Amino acid sequence: MARLTKKKYLAAGVAVAVFAGGGIAFAYWTSTGSGTGTATTGTSSVWDVQVDEVDLDNLTPGGPTNTIPFSVQNDNSGVQRLQNTVASVVDTSDPGCTSDDFTVSATTITYGDVASGATVNGTFTVQMIDTGSNQDACKGVTVNLKVDAS
Repeated sequence: MARLTKKKYLAAGVAVAVFAGGGIAFAYWTSTGSGTGTATTGTSSVWDVQVDEVDLDNLTPGGPTNTIPFSVQNDNSGVQRLQNTVASVVDTSDPGCTSDDFTVSATTITYGDVASGATVNGTFTVQMIDTGSNQDACKGVTVNLKVDAS
């Protein structure tokens, strides 16, 4: 029986050693840390402005006005704010007929936020001015129009 007792003590000792060794496996460290990084934002895009081609045959010195449609499209991936549009005559196909021979009205368009891919339509008018001088150079010319958007 003495042998059995030694086996029990041996088994109990092994169990205590295993349990004590297993307790070390549950130990852990605590720590803190942080990190930094950067990200780059997008930027605005230029407006896609299209001025419709219209027949200006009825433009004569001091004559009627022509209404010109145009559109402004947001090609940006985000919303952009349309704040202003200005129409003008750039030049004509005859150097003797200049932008000074025409008057251009203010544009009519809705300003504000324009969603990505959305288009806003507007108009303006063009009239040939009666300068009191010979304006034969303006007969049958091509009038180049422009709309600036911001």
